[in-house]
Parts: sequence; structure tokens; C-alpha cells
Amino acid sequence: MIRRLVFSLLLLAPLAVGAQLKAGVPVAGKDYVVLNPAQPTWGTGGIEVAEVFGYTCIHCAQFQPLVNNWKKTLAADVKFRYVPAAFGGIWDNGARAFFAAEALKVQERTHDAVFKAVFIDKKVKTASVEEFADVYAGLGVDRAKILSVMNGTTVSGKLNRARQFAQRAGVNGTPTLIVNGKYRITAKSHEESLKVAEYLIAKERAALPAAPAKK
Repeated sequence: MIRRLVFSLLLLAPLAVGAQLKAGVPVAGKDYVVLNPAQPTWGTGGIEVAEVFGYTCIHCAQFQPLVNNWKKTLAADVKFRYVPAAFGGIWDNGARAFFAAEALKVQERTHDAVFKAVFIDKKVKTASVEEFADVYAGLGVDRAKILSVMNGTTVSGKLNRARQFAQRAGVNGTPTLIVNGKYRITAKSHEESLKVAEYLIAKERAALPAAPAKK
């Protein structure tokens, strides 16, 4: 009961992002890795911060409240995007669930609720696609429809793309942030990861060509 209450409070009242950050400028090779060569971003437009995550990853569930708060602070030129980890097995099932929810336009309203179903309500035991379909059904999504989409070719294609994205960026754990296809963040805490992301966003923004002066 206590653990459930603590986790619920974590979801509802995230810690301030900068609460426990160490002083100093992030260091390449320590706080982040420069991807050489740079890799394609997941989406297009803006300075991208992509989170490779998994619905069955407790660290991702703990990171999510911080991400929710942090996204509210981002400038319009920054695009935060989720990329589900496709490491095989139950990871693929969670990724299929994410992509199916995205296709049915329910991903945004169900994202946090899926983590809650897994780690608080304990509704996911084997992380099969059928169990994920049950979770979405409990959230008001047509079970047969989302199960069909999860098993469809479109989602399979996205799954392969997500796998390639993570492989090219050298991702071997979750959650991992990739900034603009150029940097993989390796900071030691969730709070530090977001601080490093802010540094790299500023770095990318500074590298953009200056807008031509108006005449």
C-alpha cells in the first residue's frame, strides 16, 4: 500500500528537474556520446529529443512524470518524440501497443495510464499483445480493433524502424534520450539526463544558421 502511494505521488507531483543536478557543463564521453556519423532523426522538423522507452521498464515509468513536467517548458522549436524500444520479446509487444495506440489516435491520453496499468494496477503479467489489448480496452479503446492494429503490417514496419533507430544510436537500455540524431545522453540520473538535454538543445540551436535580416 505504501509503495503504491509513493508511486502515485510520483506520477502526480514530479520532482523539480534541476533538484539534484551537479554543477558544471556536461562533458562529451561522460554525460553524452557524440554519434559519429549523425543518424536520421525519428521525425522531421525542429530540434528533436527522442526518448527510447519501454512500457515494461520501471525506470521509464519513474522518468515519465519528470518528462511530463519538462515538456511543458520546451520552446516551440523543440520536438519531443517517443520511440518504443524494440529489443525483442515483451519489448516488441509494448512497442506494438504504442504504435497501435498512436495509429488509433489514443496514444497521448493513454500513455501514462499504460505505465500505471503495468506497475501499479498489475494488469500486465506476461506483457503479451493480448494483455496490452485488455489494458486499452479498460481505457475505453475497442479491444478487437487495437489488437488487429497491433498485429498488422503497418505496426510491424514501424517496429522495424524503431529497432533500427535504437541500434544506429547505440541504445542498449531504457530510458535513453537521443538529441537531434547527434547525441546519446548517458547521464547517471533522470534529472541529469534532462539537464544534459537542455544543454544539447542549446548547442544545436546555436549551430543553426542565422535568419536573414529583414530589409
